[in-house]
Amino acid sequence: MINYELYKVFYWAAKTGSLTQAAKVLFLTQPSVSHAIKQLEDSFGITLFYRNSKGVALTQEGVILYSYIEQSHILISLAEKKMDELKNLDSGELKIGGSDSLFKHYLLPFLEEFHQRHPGIGLSLIHGTTPEIITFLKEGRIDLGVVRMPIIDTQLEVREGIQLQDCFVAGARYAELKAKVLSFEMLLRYPIILFSRNSRARMAITELFHEYGYELKPEIEVGSVDLLIEFARKGLGISYVTREFVSKELDNGTLFEIQLDVQLPPSQVGIMIMRNMPLSSAANTFIGQIK
Repeated sequence: MINYELYKVFYWAAKTGSLTQAAKVLFLTQPSVSHAIKQLEDSFGITLFYRNSKGVALTQEGVILYSYIEQSHILISLAEKKMDELKNLDSGELKIGGSDSLFKHYLLPFLEEFHQRHPGIGLSLIHGTTPEIITFLKEGRIDLGVVRMPIIDTQLEVREGIQLQDCFVAGARYAELKAKVLSFEMLLRYPIILFSRNSRARMAITELFHEYGYELKPEIEVGSVDLLIEFARKGLGISYVTREFVSKELDNGTLFEIQLDVQLPPSQVGIMIMRNMPLSSAANTFIGQIK
Protein backbone atom coordinates (compact mmCIF):
# COMPACT_ATOMS: atom_id res chain seq x y z
CA MET A 1 0.00 0.00 0.00
CA ILE A 2 1.12 3.53 -0.71
CA ASN A 3 2.23 5.57 2.28
CA TYR A 4 -0.60 7.68 3.72
CA GLU A 5 1.74 10.70 3.88
CA LEU A 6 1.96 10.73 0.07
CA TYR A 7 -1.82 10.97 -0.17
CA LYS A 8 -1.76 13.83 2.32
CA VAL A 9 0.70 15.75 0.14
CA PHE A 10 -1.42 14.99 -2.94
CA TYR A 11 -4.59 16.20 -1.18
CA TRP A 12 -3.17 19.57 -0.14
CA ALA A 13 -1.42 20.16 -3.46
CA ALA A 14 -4.72 19.52 -5.24
CA LYS A 15 -6.77 21.56 -2.76
CA THR A 16 -4.48 24.62 -2.82
CA GLY A 17 -3.38 24.31 -6.46
CA SER A 18 0.13 25.13 -5.31
CA LEU A 19 3.11 23.03 -4.26
CA THR A 20 4.37 25.98 -2.23
CA GLN A 21 1.09 26.33 -0.33
CA ALA A 22 0.93 22.58 0.26
CA ALA A 23 4.43 22.71 1.70
CA LYS A 24 3.38 25.49 4.10
CA VAL A 25 0.30 23.59 5.30
CA LEU A 26 2.31 20.41 5.87
CA PHE A 27 5.42 22.15 7.24
CA LEU A 28 7.55 20.65 4.48
CA THR A 29 9.93 22.08 1.91
CA GLN A 30 8.70 22.51 -1.67
CA PRO A 31 11.26 19.95 -2.98
CA SER A 32 9.88 17.44 -0.47
CA VAL A 33 6.35 18.04 -1.79
CA SER A 34 7.52 17.70 -5.40
CA HIS A 35 9.33 14.45 -4.55
CA ALA A 36 6.24 13.03 -2.81
CA ILE A 37 4.06 13.84 -5.83
CA LYS A 38 6.59 12.15 -8.14
CA GLN A 39 6.63 9.05 -5.90
CA LEU A 40 2.84 8.84 -6.07
CA GLU A 41 2.81 9.30 -9.86
CA ASP A 42 5.54 6.69 -10.30
CA SER A 43 3.67 4.18 -8.14
CA PHE A 44 0.53 4.54 -10.30
CA GLY A 45 2.41 5.03 -13.58
CA ILE A 46 0.26 8.04 -14.45
CA THR A 47 0.52 11.83 -14.30
CA LEU A 48 -1.61 13.45 -11.61
CA PHE A 49 -0.74 17.15 -12.03
CA TYR A 50 0.27 19.51 -14.81
CA ARG A 51 1.76 22.91 -14.28
CA ASN A 52 -0.06 26.14 -15.21
CA SER A 53 0.46 29.85 -14.65
CA LYS A 54 -1.09 29.75 -11.17
CA GLY A 55 0.73 26.65 -9.93
CA VAL A 56 -0.51 23.11 -10.52
CA ALA A 57 -3.81 21.58 -11.65
CA LEU A 58 -5.14 18.06 -11.66
CA THR A 59 -5.13 15.88 -14.74
CA GLN A 60 -8.26 13.88 -15.52
CA GLU A 61 -6.78 10.93 -13.62
CA GLY A 62 -5.81 13.25 -10.77
CA VAL A 63 -9.42 14.50 -10.49
CA ILE A 64 -10.66 10.91 -10.09
CA LEU A 65 -8.06 10.14 -7.42
CA TYR A 66 -8.87 13.41 -5.60
CA SER A 67 -12.58 12.54 -5.41
CA TYR A 68 -11.68 9.47 -3.35
CA ILE A 69 -8.91 11.06 -1.28
CA GLU A 70 -11.15 14.02 -0.39
CA GLN A 71 -13.76 11.65 1.06
CA SER A 72 -11.07 9.84 3.03
CA HIS A 73 -9.72 13.12 4.37
CA ILE A 74 -13.20 14.19 5.51
CA LEU A 75 -13.77 10.86 7.26
CA ILE A 76 -10.38 10.99 8.98
CA SER A 77 -11.05 14.56 10.13
CA LEU A 78 -14.43 13.51 11.51
CA ALA A 79 -12.81 10.56 13.27
CA GLU A 80 -10.20 12.82 14.86
CA LYS A 81 -12.94 15.22 15.95
CA LYS A 82 -14.96 12.36 17.43
CA MET A 83 -11.91 11.08 19.32
CA ASP A 84 -11.35 14.56 20.71
CA GLU A 85 -15.00 14.78 21.78
CA LEU A 86 -14.78 11.40 23.50
CA LYS A 87 -11.57 12.39 25.27
CA ASN A 88 -13.12 15.65 26.46
CA LEU A 89 -16.44 13.95 27.36
CA ASP A 90 -18.42 16.02 24.86
CA SER A 91 -20.05 12.93 23.36
CA GLY A 92 -20.29 9.17 23.81
CA GLU A 93 -22.23 6.82 26.06
CA LEU A 94 -21.79 5.40 29.54
CA LYS A 95 -23.46 2.02 30.13
CA ILE A 96 -23.84 0.87 33.75
CA GLY A 97 -25.33 -2.34 35.10
CA GLY A 98 -26.89 -2.65 38.55
CA SER A 99 -30.02 -3.30 40.57
CA ASP A 100 -32.98 -0.92 40.74
CA SER A 101 -32.28 -0.22 44.41
CA LEU A 102 -28.59 0.58 43.92
CA PHE A 103 -29.42 2.91 41.02
CA LYS A 104 -32.09 4.71 43.02
CA HIS A 105 -30.58 4.83 46.50
CA TYR A 106 -26.83 4.84 45.79
CA LEU A 107 -25.94 5.93 42.25
CA LEU A 108 -28.62 8.54 41.56
CA PRO A 109 -26.73 11.54 43.06
CA PHE A 110 -23.56 10.54 41.16
CA LEU A 111 -25.48 10.07 37.91
CA GLU A 112 -27.14 13.47 38.35
CA GLU A 113 -23.79 15.18 38.95
CA PHE A 114 -22.15 13.38 36.01
CA HIS A 115 -24.99 14.36 33.67
CA GLN A 116 -24.79 17.99 34.76
CA ARG A 117 -21.04 18.09 34.12
CA HIS A 118 -21.11 16.11 30.87
CA PRO A 119 -24.53 16.54 29.20
CA GLY A 120 -23.16 15.26 25.90
CA ILE A 121 -22.60 11.77 27.33
CA GLY A 122 -25.61 9.49 27.00
CA LEU A 123 -26.45 7.37 30.06
CA SER A 124 -27.74 3.83 29.68
CA LEU A 125 -28.73 1.95 32.86
CA ILE A 126 -29.08 -1.82 32.53
CA HIS A 127 -31.01 -3.52 35.33
CA GLY A 128 -30.37 -7.05 36.56
CA THR A 129 -29.22 -9.37 39.31
CA THR A 130 -25.52 -9.76 40.12
CA PRO A 131 -25.09 -12.87 37.90
CA GLU A 132 -26.83 -11.06 35.05
CA ILE A 133 -24.66 -7.96 35.49
CA ILE A 134 -21.52 -10.12 35.38
CA THR A 135 -22.73 -11.66 32.11
CA PHE A 136 -23.53 -8.23 30.65
CA LEU A 137 -20.03 -7.01 31.54
CA LYS A 138 -18.29 -10.01 29.96
CA GLU A 139 -20.40 -9.66 26.82
CA GLY A 140 -19.41 -6.00 26.49
CA ARG A 141 -22.99 -4.75 26.93
CA ILE A 142 -21.99 -2.46 29.82
CA ASP A 143 -18.86 -0.50 30.78
CA LEU A 144 -19.11 -1.25 34.50
CA GLY A 145 -21.36 -2.90 37.03
CA VAL A 146 -22.39 -1.83 40.53
CA VAL A 147 -23.03 -4.91 42.66
CA ARG A 148 -22.83 -6.31 46.16
CA MET A 149 -19.64 -8.07 47.08
CA PRO A 150 -18.01 -10.53 47.33
CA ILE A 151 -17.35 -11.20 43.66
CA ILE A 152 -14.83 -13.95 42.96
CA ASP A 153 -13.95 -14.07 39.27
CA THR A 154 -10.43 -13.82 37.83
CA GLN A 155 -11.75 -11.98 34.76
CA LEU A 156 -13.12 -9.17 36.87
CA GLU A 157 -11.68 -6.36 38.94
CA VAL A 158 -13.85 -5.05 41.76
CA ARG A 159 -13.20 -1.74 43.50
CA GLU A 160 -14.80 -1.23 46.88
CA GLY A 161 -17.60 1.30 47.22
CA ILE A 162 -19.88 2.07 50.15
CA GLN A 163 -20.83 -0.26 52.99
CA LEU A 164 -24.49 -1.15 53.51
CA GLN A 165 -26.37 -2.62 56.47
CA ASP A 166 -29.39 -4.85 55.93
CA CYS A 167 -32.12 -5.20 58.54
CA PHE A 168 -35.69 -6.33 59.17
CA VAL A 169 -38.34 -3.60 59.34
CA ALA A 170 -42.03 -3.48 60.20
CA GLY A 171 -44.90 -1.02 60.25
CA ALA A 172 -47.44 0.10 62.85
CA ARG A 173 -49.28 -3.23 62.80
CA TYR A 174 -46.35 -4.81 64.65
CA ALA A 175 -45.75 -1.90 67.03
CA GLU A 176 -45.58 -4.30 70.01
CA LEU A 177 -42.20 -5.50 68.70
CA LYS A 178 -40.53 -2.08 69.04
CA ALA A 179 -39.41 -2.71 72.62
CA LYS A 180 -38.41 -6.35 72.06
CA VAL A 181 -35.22 -8.10 71.03
CA LEU A 182 -36.09 -11.09 68.87
CA SER A 183 -34.26 -14.31 68.23
CA PHE A 184 -34.38 -15.88 64.77
CA GLU A 185 -36.89 -18.40 66.11
CA MET A 186 -39.19 -15.65 67.39
CA LEU A 187 -38.84 -13.66 64.16
CA LEU A 188 -39.93 -16.64 62.07
CA ARG A 189 -43.30 -16.65 63.83
CA TYR A 190 -44.20 -13.58 61.80
CA PRO A 191 -44.76 -13.33 58.02
CA ILE A 192 -41.48 -12.52 56.32
CA ILE A 193 -41.30 -10.55 53.07
CA LEU A 194 -38.22 -11.01 50.85
CA PHE A 195 -37.02 -9.86 47.48
CA SER A 196 -38.08 -12.52 44.98
CA ARG A 197 -35.06 -12.45 42.71
CA ASN A 198 -31.75 -14.16 43.41
CA SER A 199 -30.11 -11.10 44.96
CA ARG A 200 -26.91 -11.09 47.00
CA ALA A 201 -28.79 -9.73 50.00
CA ARG A 202 -31.34 -12.56 49.97
CA MET A 203 -28.65 -15.20 49.49
CA ALA A 204 -26.65 -13.78 52.41
CA ILE A 205 -29.56 -13.70 54.90
CA THR A 206 -30.73 -17.18 53.85
CA GLU A 207 -27.22 -18.55 54.46
CA LEU A 208 -27.02 -16.79 57.84
CA PHE A 209 -30.28 -18.33 59.03
CA HIS A 210 -29.05 -21.72 57.80
CA GLU A 211 -25.86 -21.35 59.86
CA TYR A 212 -28.02 -20.95 62.96
CA GLY A 213 -30.11 -23.99 62.03
CA TYR A 214 -33.17 -22.20 60.64
CA GLU A 215 -34.77 -22.16 57.22
CA LEU A 216 -35.86 -18.73 56.07
CA LYS A 217 -39.05 -19.16 54.04
CA PRO A 218 -40.81 -15.94 53.03
CA GLU A 219 -44.57 -15.73 53.14
CA ILE A 220 -44.48 -13.00 50.51
CA GLU A 221 -41.97 -12.41 47.72
CA VAL A 222 -41.87 -9.15 45.77
CA GLY A 223 -39.98 -7.90 42.77
CA SER A 224 -38.64 -4.56 43.99
CA VAL A 225 -37.26 -2.82 47.05
CA ASP A 226 -40.06 -0.25 46.83
CA LEU A 227 -42.60 -3.06 47.29
CA LEU A 228 -40.64 -4.45 50.24
CA ILE A 229 -40.95 -1.04 51.87
CA GLU A 230 -44.61 -0.54 50.96
CA PHE A 231 -45.73 -4.02 52.06
CA ALA A 232 -44.01 -3.59 55.43
CA ARG A 233 -45.54 -0.13 55.84
CA LYS A 234 -49.03 -1.53 55.18
CA GLY A 235 -48.51 -4.28 57.77
CA LEU A 236 -48.43 -7.28 55.44
CA GLY A 237 -45.34 -8.64 57.17
CA ILE A 238 -41.75 -7.94 58.18
CA SER A 239 -39.48 -6.99 55.28
CA TYR A 240 -35.77 -7.55 54.89
CA VAL A 241 -34.29 -4.38 53.39
CA THR A 242 -31.17 -2.25 53.36
CA ARG A 243 -31.25 0.25 56.24
CA GLU A 244 -29.81 3.05 54.11
CA PHE A 245 -32.65 2.58 51.62
CA VAL A 246 -35.39 3.11 54.24
CA SER A 247 -33.79 5.97 56.19
CA LYS A 248 -36.70 8.31 55.39
CA GLU A 249 -39.30 5.81 56.64
CA LEU A 250 -37.28 5.06 59.78
CA ASP A 251 -36.90 8.79 60.49
CA ASN A 252 -40.59 9.62 60.04
CA GLY A 253 -41.73 6.57 61.99
CA THR A 254 -43.73 4.82 59.28
CA LEU A 255 -41.31 1.90 59.71
CA PHE A 256 -39.15 0.74 62.61
CA GLU A 257 -36.23 -1.65 62.74
CA ILE A 258 -36.66 -5.05 64.35
CA GLN A 259 -34.00 -5.59 67.01
CA LEU A 260 -32.37 -9.03 66.90
CA ASP A 261 -30.14 -10.88 69.31
CA VAL A 262 -27.80 -11.60 66.38
CA GLN A 263 -25.72 -8.90 64.71
CA LEU A 264 -26.38 -8.97 60.96
CA PRO A 265 -23.14 -8.55 59.02
CA PRO A 266 -22.74 -5.48 56.78
CA SER A 267 -22.27 -5.81 53.03
CA GLN A 268 -19.97 -3.97 50.66
CA VAL A 269 -20.92 -2.47 47.31
CA GLY A 270 -18.34 -2.90 44.57
CA ILE A 271 -17.66 -1.19 41.24
CA MET A 272 -16.98 -4.04 38.83
CA ILE A 273 -15.01 -3.79 35.57
CA MET A 274 -13.26 -6.24 33.25
CA ARG A 275 -9.67 -6.91 34.32
CA ASN A 276 -6.94 -5.64 31.97
CA MET A 277 -9.46 -4.01 29.64
CA PRO A 278 -9.16 -0.28 28.87
CA LEU A 279 -12.03 1.88 30.09
CA SER A 280 -13.59 4.70 28.12
CA SER A 281 -12.91 8.25 29.30
CA ALA A 282 -16.54 8.48 30.45
CA ALA A 283 -16.30 5.28 32.55
CA ASN A 284 -12.97 6.35 34.07
CA THR A 285 -14.36 9.75 34.97
CA PHE A 286 -17.52 8.31 36.53
CA ILE A 287 -15.58 5.82 38.67
CA GLY A 288 -13.27 8.59 39.81
CA GLN A 289 -16.31 10.70 40.72
CA ILE A 290 -17.74 7.92 42.89
CA LYS A 291 -14.42 7.37 44.68
